[in-house]
Amino acid sequence: MNPLFEHQLLQTRRQFFGDTGIRLGGVAMASLLGSQAGSRAEGSEVHPGIKGLPHFAGKAKAVIYLHMNGGPSQLDTWDYKPKLQEQFDKSLPKEFLGDRITTMTSGQGKFPVAPSKYKFTQHGECGRWVSELLPHTAKVVDDIAVVKTVHTNAINHDPACTFVMTGSEVPGKPCMGSWVSYGLGAETSDLPAFVSLVPSFPNGSNAQALYTRMWGSGFLPGKYSGVVLRPGADPVLYLDNPPGVSAADRREMLDTLSELNQRGFRKFGDPDIQTRISQYEMAYRMQSSVPELTDLDKESKRTKELYGSRVDTPGSFTRSALLARRLVERGVRMVQILHRGWDSHGNLPAELGNQCKDTDQAVGALITDLKQRGMLDETLVIWGGEFGRTVYCQGKLTRERYGRDHHPRNFCMWMAGGGIKGGVEIGETDEYSYNGVVDKVHINEINATVLHCLGINHERFTVRDQGLDQRLTGVEPVKVIKKILA
Repeated sequence: MNPLFEHQLLQTRRQFFGDTGIRLGGVAMASLLGSQAGSRAEGSEVHPGIKGLPHFAGKAKAVIYLHMNGGPSQLDTWDYKPKLQEQFDKSLPKEFLGDRITTMTSGQGKFPVAPSKYKFTQHGECGRWVSELLPHTAKVVDDIAVVKTVHTNAINHDPACTFVMTGSEVPGKPCMGSWVSYGLGAETSDLPAFVSLVPSFPNGSNAQALYTRMWGSGFLPGKYSGVVLRPGADPVLYLDNPPGVSAADRREMLDTLSELNQRGFRKFGDPDIQTRISQYEMAYRMQSSVPELTDLDKESKRTKELYGSRVDTPGSFTRSALLARRLVERGVRMVQILHRGWDSHGNLPAELGNQCKDTDQAVGALITDLKQRGMLDETLVIWGGEFGRTVYCQGKLTRERYGRDHHPRNFCMWMAGGGIKGGVEIGETDEYSYNGVVDKVHINEINATVLHCLGINHERFTVRDQGLDQRLTGVEPVKVIKKILA
């Protein structure tokens, strides 16, 4: 059994109440300080990895995960199907349709084929077909590997997002960022190992809710949860000292609290106490590191122009992409950008067009920027959603207006940077982009490949919980996607 959790099964009544008293004391002190943080013992580490990791020399040291929440349409971005123009408004054959349809379209009398209205052209030395919606990403196709046949288990947003991030539809599991920060730690003690950014999205987009489990630690200690950086003048809540509390006062109170917590840990052995100590200390250090991180004045005019005009707009995807590079540059292990609004059931051309316009330049700039700085070889960048969209139309169909339902059977994701061979394409779909037919890739194989690039054997990276050796990639056999490895 993992020693981190064995104590929970062995607690006595006395230990429980004693522990509770310490927890309440910590809460009271944190409230008094006006923060979520405090102090640590001299010489201890805030972000250590676990012994034995990495299993081998990985090519990536950090990950930037660009999650397009809502399900981007593969038919209108990466999966080029020119022959579908001949099938306009014809019913999708029943042998393709199958029986797994959401309740949103199950009552339709017809499932008419809706070809993409967008023009595709070839780009790069690899000759990749890319939609006109992604002109900036198209410029870096020789650096990315597109997986066209990703499939998942869930058909609705919440369980599908949970599955993508945690390897399971069941809540309560650690997300990818928590697994990575738990296993490898961070290369900085001034910023969290795992940071999540939730930028704004265009008006009129159909945005799904985001749940904290997308950056939560599940059954791992709380210190491995992602820290959310908010837009505006207060990126992390309760980080500043309350009025009348000086830096010296803060330091003295945190040191006193650390002594109390260490006393409690020696008595009860509760790892949650150590979590509080490290969180308190991290918040103290972030008082200086976060303002420096979010100050873009030192970025060159050329860099800002590369990312786009909204780089100085708080909360924009553009600014988030640049912040992601700055975070990785400062030693953060995992950065997650959750961009909402990709759920296009009705007027997809307008909605998807806005989403791509909001993100495309910054995505292309991020790859270019990392490469120019010599960081791309050690930074793994991932782009994708929780599922794809159907070839058949939901609602009214015209050449210029159509909607698409959820589609978990195949969708496109891409990876670039550390450990990935650029310019390659994996998988083939049928003529309707409805099913994968060659090199089908499960979402947990994507996650296994991410861990591999970081030097982690996903089968050996486990934590015992509820009687199972839990993994990010689930308990069923999963393979690394070797065809995209550099």
